[in-house]
Amino acid sequence: MKWFPKNKSLISFLGCMAALVAVPHAMAHDPLQWNGDKVHVLLEKGATNDSLGMFTVEFDAAKGPPRHIHEDADEAFYVLEGEAEVLVDGKTVVVGAGEAGFAPKGKEHTFKMTGDTGGKILVVVTPGGFEGFFGATIDLKLPDQMPELEKISAEFGQKFTGPPLGKE
Repeated sequence: MKWFPKNKSLISFLGCMAALVAVPHAMAHDPLQWNGDKVHVLLEKGATNDSLGMFTVEFDAAKGPPRHIHEDADEAFYVLEGEAEVLVDGKTVVVGAGEAGFAPKGKEHTFKMTGDTGGKILVVVTPGGFEGFFGATIDLKLPDQMPELEKISAEFGQKFTGPPLGKE
């Protein structure tokens, strides 16, 4: 069994959720430029009775976030474009477009888009709340303001645990 199987029920769930975001009142805000990447929050916790947050991240190159833990939220993701190398709880796999994965709360995880042209990933966090992190940190310049990012990150239940993949 593949560690990140093509899970049709999860893909169907994400497809239904993507259809929900087409409703104009569900849109949280316009896309943000966040440290060189495009982040689009599609659903904020307030639009889902705090049950989830949903956003996309579009990367323009082979890169990804530092290793981290969400202390209070599970994270499901679906690769929309490109291919991602994914690390969850010490295990690394490659997840391609059309495939989904899951990182339980409390487990270290990260990903890195592998292609030179980057890619796009859909992320769902449950319960919602973490999606507000991007707006709260949009003016920070990394790596210069990493201590401030770590402080704000903790307010959103996230703790950085190591460098991005490939930056060890």
